[in-house]
Amino acid sequence: MSTPWLRRAGVIPLLTSALDASTLMVLRRRAPLVGADIAASLTGSAVEFVLAESIASGGDPHTGHTRYRRVALAMTVAGVAADVSTLVVVDRLLRRRHPGVAKFAALGAGWVARFTVQRALLAHEFRQAAKARHPRPPSAGAPRLSVVVPAFCEADRIGATVEKIRAALRPELGDDFEIIVVDDGSPDDTAAAARAAGADEVVVNPVNLGKGASVRAGMLAATGRVRAFTDADLAYDPEHLLRLLHAIEAGADVAIGNRRHRKSRATGSRGRVRDLASAGFNLLTRPLLVGGYADTQAGIKAFRGDTARQVFGRTRIDGFAFDVEVLHLAERLGGYVVEVPVAVSQGERSTVRVVPEAGRVLRDTLRMRRWAGRGLYDA
Repeated sequence: MSTPWLRRAGVIPLLTSALDASTLMVLRRRAPLVGADIAASLTGSAVEFVLAESIASGGDPHTGHTRYRRVALAMTVAGVAADVSTLVVVDRLLRRRHPGVAKFAALGAGWVARFTVQRALLAHEFRQAAKARHPRPPSAGAPRLSVVVPAFCEADRIGATVEKIRAALRPELGDDFEIIVVDDGSPDDTAAAARAAGADEVVVNPVNLGKGASVRAGMLAATGRVRAFTDADLAYDPEHLLRLLHAIEAGADVAIGNRRHRKSRATGSRGRVRDLASAGFNLLTRPLLVGGYADTQAGIKAFRGDTARQVFGRTRIDGFAFDVEVLHLAERLGGYVVEVPVAVSQGERSTVRVVPEAGRVLRDTLRMRRWAGRGLYDA
């Protein structure tokens, strides 16, 4: 109970649920069940709104319904409807013998309905509000584009990666771009191979810190007006970097690859385990992100230079959950995020161990939600 997040995530739902249920128990003695439950649900929703508003962190997207009153109204209507209908159905199925069980089920249905409506409507509100700020003047800096390539044990192919990126960008950008390779504490000659291939800068982590830490180091070392990162295996054709560059220059703060876009294409296979892990992780992002992104984990993203400085200056996650943290921070800063279709070549080679990493991703997602609610990302 010492932080706003704990109060909101723990005490507020318990308090409002208890108030809802106790109000129903009192009112049903004098009024029909449906009428009593409507009054009880409205009471709980009103108290929840007041308490959430009182502890809301200024930039926390999850309390956006306290700023957009029409979202709060829609949440209330959906929650009451789900609560009442579930109560009536379950009460009849149990032949009115277990009113407490029926109300418990109704409370659960109400919270699910409120959450679903909140995310759907807040996504629209946030995107419209962010879009209204654009277009803006280009971010300060030079060159036109910085490309960050995080690499771990990539000595055998990082040279070819650097050369392919340069060959893809030079026809349009000339020499107005830079390639930054971040060697994440590799025990092989990744850094030396990157330098030999002509990388403009090579950042070396003293030990293996994780992809999030590597992308952060590269983004903060970059100086471009637009800053992008892509994977060392070039699963995404380097020409896609130009698509993201154009999206940023058209007014977006952040442009992310979307492998699930109807215009996207995929060749090869990552294997069933990786596909299931990707789908599961996308579900895990729902409590943290309000934007409703189809693909948070594509390994190609781009940022305005000033947005990159603000976002990566606040990131805390070193592992693979950093993509979600980045998008949360973009939302928190009011950034305009667009999704760009990509063609991806999926291979089996990877330095990621899916099962051990899944536990770390879950832990980091919960940590991000805690930090977000406490307002630590606003510092």
